[in-house]
Amino acid sequence: MTTTQISLTSVLSPDIIGCDPCLDRLRERLGTLQGVSDVQISRAQARATIAYDPAVTTEPLVEDVIRREGAAIGEHYAHETLSIGGMDCADCASTLERGVSRLQGVEWATVNFAGARMNLEYASAETNLPKIERLVNSLGYRIERPSDARTEAPKSGIASIVGDRENLLLIVGIVLTVFGIAAETAGAASWLTIGLYAAAALTAGIPVARKGVATIRATHRLDINILMTIAVVGAFAIGEWLEAATVVVLFSLGEALERFTMDRARRSIGSLMSLAPTEALVRRPDGERMVAVSEIVPGDVLIVRPGDRLPVDGVIMSGYSVVNQAPVTGESIPVEKGPDADVFAGTINGEGVLEVRTSRIASDSTIARIILMVEDAQGQKAPTQRFIDVFAMYYTPAVVAIAAILAVAPPLLLDASWSTWVYRALVLLVIACPCALVISTPVSIVAAISAAAKNGVLIKGGAYLEAAGSLRALAFDKTGTLTLGKPDVSAIVPLDSMSETDLLTLAAAVEQYSEHPLGESIVSEACDRGLDFRSISVDNVRAHIGRGIEATVNGELVRVGTRALILNGSADALAEEKLLELEQAGQTAVLVQRGNTVLGIIGLADQVRPESRTAVKALKAAGIRETYMLTGDRLVVAEAIAATTGVDAVRAELMPEQKVMAIEELLQKHGKVGMVGDGINDGPALARSTVGIAMGAAGTPTALETADIALMSDDLSKVAFTIRLSRAAKRIIFQNIAFALTIKLVFLVLAVEGTATLWEAIIADVGASLVVIANGMRLLRQRDE
Repeated sequence: MTTTQISLTSVLSPDIIGCDPCLDRLRERLGTLQGVSDVQISRAQARATIAYDPAVTTEPLVEDVIRREGAAIGEHYAHETLSIGGMDCADCASTLERGVSRLQGVEWATVNFAGARMNLEYASAETNLPKIERLVNSLGYRIERPSDARTEAPKSGIASIVGDRENLLLIVGIVLTVFGIAAETAGAASWLTIGLYAAAALTAGIPVARKGVATIRATHRLDINILMTIAVVGAFAIGEWLEAATVVVLFSLGEALERFTMDRARRSIGSLMSLAPTEALVRRPDGERMVAVSEIVPGDVLIVRPGDRLPVDGVIMSGYSVVNQAPVTGESIPVEKGPDADVFAGTINGEGVLEVRTSRIASDSTIARIILMVEDAQGQKAPTQRFIDVFAMYYTPAVVAIAAILAVAPPLLLDASWSTWVYRALVLLVIACPCALVISTPVSIVAAISAAAKNGVLIKGGAYLEAAGSLRALAFDKTGTLTLGKPDVSAIVPLDSMSETDLLTLAAAVEQYSEHPLGESIVSEACDRGLDFRSISVDNVRAHIGRGIEATVNGELVRVGTRALILNGSADALAEEKLLELEQAGQTAVLVQRGNTVLGIIGLADQVRPESRTAVKALKAAGIRETYMLTGDRLVVAEAIAATTGVDAVRAELMPEQKVMAIEELLQKHGKVGMVGDGINDGPALARSTVGIAMGAAGTPTALETADIALMSDDLSKVAFTIRLSRAAKRIIFQNIAFALTIKLVFLVLAVEGTATLWEAIIADVGASLVVIANGMRLLRQRDE
């Protein structure tokens, strides 16, 4: 178990329901209870959801607080997140999900195959965790607890395969089969060889049969294990003892290898968590000492020595160093860091000593959130996977029905040999197992999303992974995306008798109340020059979104903004000449007006990202047909940036809602369009696009949670890597599906003809599954070049 959350449905009296202070007090009292980490209260549902650590507090204590605040406790639900062991295919996850969901008292259950986790909610009065665990075990899986993992030493590859009872039975089955073959070759008595084969089939087949029967009981559906069980029993019935043993041994061996391979894929992303150290040097009032990372709280001061890994997220207080951020952002080159710079858990300090004030606890660090989101993303099904799951749900019973007809119809209608056609039907059952087909998509998605995360790209699910590979056009925001997003004042042009200093001072006095990057740059320039703009009396501040800002300064109206705000689109000859000079140079012009007089123009230049042109070129090579810039800046400025970066077309002077309209137009033209922005200012356009890609998401919860794809660093080249990875994943998924179906089709024909044998069929089935897994795992090696 990884977390425990208790949900109490509380029947609140009408006066409490209508009393906000009462609800606030209840929430506060529950929140201060030791061990409680989260409290959610729904007035509409009269439901309180309290997450707590059962090792610290208990249900009676939580219930007592609720009762003392006047809430009568109704039904009692528990919400659990369980780690599941033994899942080797997506069909296993579906079986487990259906079985647990049907258990009396379970409200709902969802299984994340890629993350090997099950979330469920159940009524404590009707069922409990031991009952659920017994059902999980009967289906052939197990609940794994962190305490178990901590006490076990890491296992080698062989130890991980032979480390449980099911695999030990398989090994015994293999040995008995080998002995049987040796005995038969040596001419031993038939009773001895039959006994060895039967013992091998029964030993290795007991777990298979038990899981198949348990699945029928729990879900009322047939699964792969039932197909294998029928095949083995049928082989016994017609005297094919070696075939029976071979089928069950090879099938069980294939299952074990699949589990081992999938566990490797799961560990590929979970291993990132081990990058953060378990202890850190903390400075507290009683001195400096090593403490466990779990004891670090926000506000603690850490001493990070050269070569140390950062234990938690924080902000540098003092010191300069270079930090290797590859585990979080995928950047191959260490980044220089100094005071006020953000640092992340798992990154490696260079040669300098840093003092870092922590901003989050370890479990809420950026890398911890990335791992959790990647695991959730791996569990979200892509459209291809959803189709295959539905197909497999009807496919398995249909195959059983066809095999039954194949076994019975020829002997009854054509007076053919019963043993011949029963054998062919058994071969059909074995080869028809949908293992390779069902696992073809999820293994590729797991590997691709893991590879993306290791390269600093967070893809939020299989649907977005597939969609990114289908994009034909890509739109970029300008500021902060194609450019660095830090414009500097590059020119101050007075148009009246006012000096440059006075013009900048007046503009900064108004812009100090603005949150726009251009306004911040003007204020920053005034500060750098030591201008005293904060002492100026400024009243009645009003922002014009996308156009500028106005205020009353010493009794006069002052506006700072675009020509649309100041000039209503027109200007006198001198102003127009100066504006044109600045804009043709690729600068953004901000006008300053007092009353009806334009006092001057401030030019700001935003530096184009060094990698922008190369990144746009790489996108074209990756298959993006057209690129667009969507910006609120002037057309002349936007075109200058587009010429520098190689962007094909420009949509300029757009308000936020107009960016959404532009995306809709592009969707009509291209069908599927991606949008790259900062994840906050471009939120509506990112949401409307087929795939929204947010840049610089490291340490930014909003961007991490809202974007479909988040680039952890500000490296624009990661967009092309993401497109290439997505298209590689789509190719491999297609290859896997085509290969799995081809193998099935070929052997189905051979089975009906009577050419294929049972052991050939099982080798083809197991081999196809292993080939599909190996092909999908190739995506783990994808790197940003």
